[in-house]
Amino acid sequence: MRIVIAVGGNALLGCDERSDTAGLLAHVRSAAIALAPIVREHEVVICFGNGPQVGPLERESSSHAALVRPYPLDAVGAQSQGMIGYWLSQALRNAGIVKPIVNLTTQVLVDPDDVAFSDPTTFVGAVYPESDARSAVDEYGWSIAPDGTGWRRTVPSPSPIRVIEQDSITRLVHAGSIVICGGGAPVVEAASGQLDGVDAVIDKDLTATLIALDCAADRLLILTDVPAVVDHFGTAQAEPLGTVYVDELDPAAFAAGSMSPKVQACSTFAWASGHSASVGALDDAQNVLDGISGTRIIDRRADDIAAGRRAI
Repeated sequence: MRIVIAVGGNALLGCDERSDTAGLLAHVRSAAIALAPIVREHEVVICFGNGPQVGPLERESSSHAALVRPYPLDAVGAQSQGMIGYWLSQALRNAGIVKPIVNLTTQVLVDPDDVAFSDPTTFVGAVYPESDARSAVDEYGWSIAPDGTGWRRTVPSPSPIRVIEQDSITRLVHAGSIVICGGGAPVVEAASGQLDGVDAVIDKDLTATLIALDCAADRLLILTDVPAVVDHFGTAQAEPLGTVYVDELDPAAFAAGSMSPKVQACSTFAWASGHSASVGALDDAQNVLDGISGTRIIDRRADDIAAGRRAI
């Protein structure tokens, strides 16, 4: 099969962990071991998130005395794409993958008038005590919001329109390469065709959906740090979902910037392709692919076709 796998940034480094080399490398190596059986047997594109890594790199840039102007968020996103992709491609090779592996830094086209620019809701970086977070607002002009036991920076996350490097990704997959890429550095396009980066981040789940549809993937896997999509999360009625139909899910009913884009991505892929999409734990990747664990989202049309084939 041809499979696009979206790997969550928090699955590579939890938001309550120190964002340092040792922790990230340990998670990347564990991810490679979990993904290796799938990569070995299938055509694979891995699209990873980098939110937890972007925050500390951006703050380091903002506070660096030698920089007259900090590096913009899109450039820091590209920097973290290269870093994580390098480590992940190396870890897959060390996990026994002998196929060609290509690490791409991607650009993703967005609409400059996207409402997300006026409503930054996507968390990046570490969790801070409220006093530290409010100091960062004064010093760096951050937008912040509570997240779990602390506070985090929030940034715009406009909807991806097109992956600029999509043709290269498709060609590489057709040639037998494993492609590793980030959710993408956000860019806008002028009437002249010139591209310019913008200060935002892209949700890797939505980017992965674009890639999956454009390269005619058979499956979309969204692997994160939780075992399944949970209905009524945080309430007494909380219930993990198994196999569900697209029309039974409302992405808006789930947490914005967290589970909502995962549900939206899976629903979009299942509806547009007729193939299933799944959400589950990174360390249980093979079982998520096999439908043994995680949440599997399907479109009724595909289910009806399968039922018709069984009847025949």
